[in-house]
Amino acid sequence: MCGIVGLFLKAPKLAPQLGAMLTEMLITMTDLVPDSAGIAIYTTPQEGRARLTVQSAEPDRDFPGLDADLAGAVGGTVTIERKDTHAVLDVDADRLDAARAAVTGLRDGIKVMSAGETIEIFKEVGLPRDVAARFHLSDMAGTHGIGHTRMATESAVTTMGAHPFSTGPDQCLVHNGSLSNHNSVRRELIRHGMSFETQNDTEVAAAFISHKLNEGESLGEAMEDTLTDLDGFFTFVVGTKNGFGVVRDPIACKPAVMAETDQYVAFGSEYRALANLPGIEAARVWEPEPATVYFWER
Repeated sequence: MCGIVGLFLKAPKLAPQLGAMLTEMLITMTDLVPDSAGIAIYTTPQEGRARLTVQSAEPDRDFPGLDADLAGAVGGTVTIERKDTHAVLDVDADRLDAARAAVTGLRDGIKVMSAGETIEIFKEVGLPRDVAARFHLSDMAGTHGIGHTRMATESAVTTMGAHPFSTGPDQCLVHNGSLSNHNSVRRELIRHGMSFETQNDTEVAAAFISHKLNEGESLGEAMEDTLTDLDGFFTFVVGTKNGFGVVRDPIACKPAVMAETDQYVAFGSEYRALANLPGIEAARVWEPEPATVYFWER
């Protein structure tokens, strides 16, 4: 079984602690014997700027000079911050799409993890504690975030196979469960112009949400559509620039628990992931209902 955690902050004063809180929540899921782990952090946007998070198995080869080469390819100002096997490229917001298209052509080993004004995704093969330490996740600040520990059942154990999956600007999704119709849904989404990096069923779910949002649906409407168009058993936690959502399939066989206070909304596959959050003793704690969408947006 995979483990999911999520945290949506209502209180701005907690923003500096977001990474530390999510890291502790994620590490509690280690008993599920995961093979990989990942986290998506949403930070405060900077006017006129956007970020592209990339990964390389050979960062010493691929990252030096990447900022200058990308600036030469798309123009504007580009800076780079390396974090182990990942790097965050800060680019002009109006050049983000061009930068995403260009960066993989500049270095054969580069893989795009996420793109947007606020999102950064860090994921690798390994135990949650080790992955968190590699990227110094506990030092990161932000407004909301989601994390995942994976026990692979249907696709390869690779960095790209780890969660979260991001298939649209400032969008990501993590999943516990298995989809039975992901191949047919993937074919349909490809016809609508979506592209895929892996054979993972979770990437299909992420792309399904992105496609619905691209069509003008709200986050809540897109998540409602998963209940009619995606077959299987699943718990999804979704992140967008302004929001955070949870939905379980009608059978809801995968465990899930939520907590809400005036400071945050939290999700965990198990209560122990929430047990050390500040003010948890006074929180409203509940199990999300089957076939019910929960979402919060700023």
